[in-house]
Amino acid sequence: MSHFGTLFRVSTFGESHCKGVGCIVEGVPPGLPLTEDDVQPQLTRRRPGQSALTTPRDEKDRVTILSGTEMGVTLGTPIGLFVPNQDQRPGDYSETDLYPRPSHADYTYLQKYGVKASSGGGRSSARETIGRVAAGAIAEKYLALAHGVEIVAFTSSIGGVSIRADLEAGDLHAHDQYMHLLSTVTRTDVDATDVRCPVPAQVESMRRVILDSRAKNDSIGGTVTCVIRNPPVGLGEPCFDKLEASLAHAMLSIPATKGFEIGSGFAGTRMPGSVHNDAWVPKADGTLGTRTNYSGGIQGGISNGEAIYFTVAFKPAATIGQEQKTTRYDGVEGTLAARGRHDPSVVPRAVPIVEAMAALVIMDALLVQNSRRAAIDAIPQAIRDKIHEKLTGKVSADQVAATATAAAVVASGNKVVESVTVKANGKPAGTK
Repeated sequence: MSHFGTLFRVSTFGESHCKGVGCIVEGVPPGLPLTEDDVQPQLTRRRPGQSALTTPRDEKDRVTILSGTEMGVTLGTPIGLFVPNQDQRPGDYSETDLYPRPSHADYTYLQKYGVKASSGGGRSSARETIGRVAAGAIAEKYLALAHGVEIVAFTSSIGGVSIRADLEAGDLHAHDQYMHLLSTVTRTDVDATDVRCPVPAQVESMRRVILDSRAKNDSIGGTVTCVIRNPPVGLGEPCFDKLEASLAHAMLSIPATKGFEIGSGFAGTRMPGSVHNDAWVPKADGTLGTRTNYSGGIQGGISNGEAIYFTVAFKPAATIGQEQKTTRYDGVEGTLAARGRHDPSVVPRAVPIVEAMAALVIMDALLVQNSRRAAIDAIPQAIRDKIHEKLTGKVSADQVAATATAAAVVASGNKVVESVTVKANGKPAGTK
């Protein structure tokens, strides 16, 4: 399907070589200051033609807000956003009339729909993610203004070069350094290099891997790590829409993704529980936090207020310039050499896409939780206070009177014969 979210709902449209791409966003709170200038920076970070490490396709990706705002303020109605396609070259794809490209979506789309886009990748192209990034920028602005949420993603590996190698080997000191990076990294740090890796010692090695792949008309994969700082507590809908499940769904819907791990991830499987458990500690504001954060900010499928962090794996781009022995649609073997313009590694440009999908998940989960809180808040405060005292044990049961007066109906007829005060232990006053 082409929509994502429950209350903050995004529908994307467009193919790689049609007139344009975009999205419709529903559920944006009214009264949010919003113009194209709020959306454009993330689209510019995503656009092609940024450096020697990306596809040379030259798209400016200038966004236009078509609806849902007036005088720079959201109206609460659906917001339409549109970005024109300007640098298409359909002729580069004539061979795909005969050959399904290896590891691309040509064959599967044709089998599913009985027809496919004649050039480019159609809906499977990364051009589709423009709508996601635009919608994510709106979600990010609200999250930052309303809750101080910060979302930063970065390249954590290219091929065999990784900033997480020691971490994945179980080095606890490396874990401490990594957590410090997650707590301090900014988008300015990330964008300081075209690789979008905030660890200077690894940048040149990563760049060399990408450029070597380009020189060979080949491609290479890697990983993107993302951190969500200051997330509200209580987000996520157990059992099937746990927050980490929603994040995994979002990330694995991005083109070229092949893996997802959150918190300690697979490295955590090699740790004893005595080390992996995140002990609770009191915080200055009176709430609880955790001493460590191997859980990745989510426990029981619900955010606990700590930073949420995860890593997404991206495969090598399927379309490469090398000749590949393969088979035509008619079953005849042959050789295909793609002529389109493609990224030698999709990872650096995937960074803002990961951020956008993270923002969409958090924004939708927040609106769902806010609706629950609104329903809870409709219950009289006195009743809620008493229930809270009973459940938390902050006041002993012997000292707390009933949260309400309950009418006891006896079996002899359907008449209310007496009212009894129910104490905090759940029994009528005067009973044991």
